[in-house]
Amino acid sequence: MTAPETVKQSAASPRASWREAWAVYLQPRVLIVLVLGFSSGLPLALSGSTLLVWMRESGVDLGTIGLFALVGTPYTLKFLWAPLVDALHVPLLTKWLGRRRGWLVFAQLLLIAAIMLLAVTDPAKSPFYVALGALLVAAASATQDIVVDAFRVESLPESEQAAGMAAYVAAYRVGMLISTAGALFLVSGFEATGLTKSIAWMWGYIAMAAMVLIGMIAALVATEPEQSRRAAEATSGESALTRVIGAAVGAFTEFLTRKDVWAVLAFVILYKFTDSFSGTMTAPFVIDLGFTRNDYAAIVKGVGLAATLVGGFAGGFLARAWSLEACLWTGGVLQAISNLAFAWLAYVGLNQWALALAITVENFTGAIGTVIFVAYLSSLCQSPLHTATQYALLTAFAAIGRTYLSAGAGYVAQATGWPAFFVLSVLVAVPSLILLAWLQRRGHFDTLRRRDAVPADA
Repeated sequence: MTAPETVKQSAASPRASWREAWAVYLQPRVLIVLVLGFSSGLPLALSGSTLLVWMRESGVDLGTIGLFALVGTPYTLKFLWAPLVDALHVPLLTKWLGRRRGWLVFAQLLLIAAIMLLAVTDPAKSPFYVALGALLVAAASATQDIVVDAFRVESLPESEQAAGMAAYVAAYRVGMLISTAGALFLVSGFEATGLTKSIAWMWGYIAMAAMVLIGMIAALVATEPEQSRRAAEATSGESALTRVIGAAVGAFTEFLTRKDVWAVLAFVILYKFTDSFSGTMTAPFVIDLGFTRNDYAAIVKGVGLAATLVGGFAGGFLARAWSLEACLWTGGVLQAISNLAFAWLAYVGLNQWALALAITVENFTGAIGTVIFVAYLSSLCQSPLHTATQYALLTAFAAIGRTYLSAGAGYVAQATGWPAFFVLSVLVAVPSLILLAWLQRRGHFDTLRRRDAVPADA
């Protein structure tokens, strides 16, 4: 499927030079988003994989450990309290720092306290309190994500959204690396000094809590987004309850009254479906071919991480240089046809170099698609009165393809075999590309550009 008109840049958005496209990463507001990405990526493993290692070393049974998957629930349901973040003021902090930065520092203080609480628990003696601490860490982390997303959307113009997201994703992955491999090495180091295992784990988590201060410093150094400041002024005379109801209701009604809204929501659900459909089966596919756990860790995770980081920055570069619709076409087609690399690998078989090439292609193109897609989601959040709520809702819709539509991928692979499965995973991208063409012809992206061009005080 082709879209010849997408390769032309609109007159309202002149093509950036190559130097300008790279220079965007040095903009102070993009650098702030980068540091906040680190702060967002840091706590995820502390209530997830790193915590599970600690629990298993403490002798907790596998059944109990399995139940800890439920600790991630706040990340899925965060849109339920996003209106509170949009509407309520944090005592003192909002007055001193502003609407978004006040909430950001507040969430980070909660995060530090929750990690410290988790640090002093004992998985062997009190799994209930470990679960409570982990749930509090996840809730504080999800709240921080809500605020960071709103801050990023309101701070960056449309031309910098993809670059900001690329920087965010790169730092997010570094934060996750610190709280997984970094935390485990740190605990081993504490044990090497003669500390008991439980005390070593406690100090490891305390060190991770201290790392949250990096994001807090970024929040203090940053400036409050102008859109947020004006939105706060516009609602300053309203009661807290009125603001909360306005944020919750307004986020829905403002979005649902837009032209072609159901096609937009379908596109949001389907755009990354091709990636998630094949990605769900990556691990069993690699193991079925005969690769070892070490191969999986070193190539799928190690090489894949490097390709993801490079692809993220490449996506930010493309978004700076091309129009949004051209980027969506590029990302959509690339992330679909990259699945053919796995179909090829299925015929090659047990070959580490072939695996590294396939993983590089898939992660590189998938990261381009992700960064551009997030830039698109950000462009849909037009009102600073409920940015946090709208963005949280959009990401919840986007998760439908990843969580529910991809659930049957294993049955498809079992019925077709690996080569045919990955060919089919290319074809599932077609509906999203049809929707993209239809939205483009309906003037959807022209409307987004006109909204983005409206002055903040208009």
